[in-house]
Amino acid sequence: MSGKGKVLALLVVIAAGVAGALLLRGGEAPPSAPGAGGAALASVKVPARLSETERAGAALFAANCATCHGGNAAGRGGQGPPLVHKIYEPSHHADGAFFLAATRGVRQHHWTFGDMAPVPEVSEADVAAIVAYVRALQRENGIF
Repeated sequence: MSGKGKVLALLVVIAAGVAGALLLRGGEAPPSAPGAGGAALASVKVPARLSETERAGAALFAANCATCHGGNAAGRGGQGPPLVHKIYEPSHHADGAFFLAATRGVRQHHWTFGDMAPVPEVSEADVAAIVAYVRALQRENGIF
């Protein structure tokens, strides 16, 4: 492939990625981190019934994640994004993304809250329960 062809191919890949990201977000601009204050960033309906694993995940989430991601994963102004948001739907952020974020941390990429540090206090089993809880919240709020 010629130099021009490689550049064109790269531009097509970049354009497709941007278009795909906008489609996943419904055409919205990238979200930003609302100001300090710690207020919830989303309104979250909690399911009337949670499985035993989801209840364990709720307790683990409250102990390890809510400081930044807010109660019931509603986000927290100036701290961290809501996980009950279409950006985190399973087709865009599979369960493995949550495991990687908890164990390795994650660089800022959708929001402007900054990088997320790893959370070494949580085990893989803990993360599995937390993910089950977050997915239950997402389903209750129409995020599939």
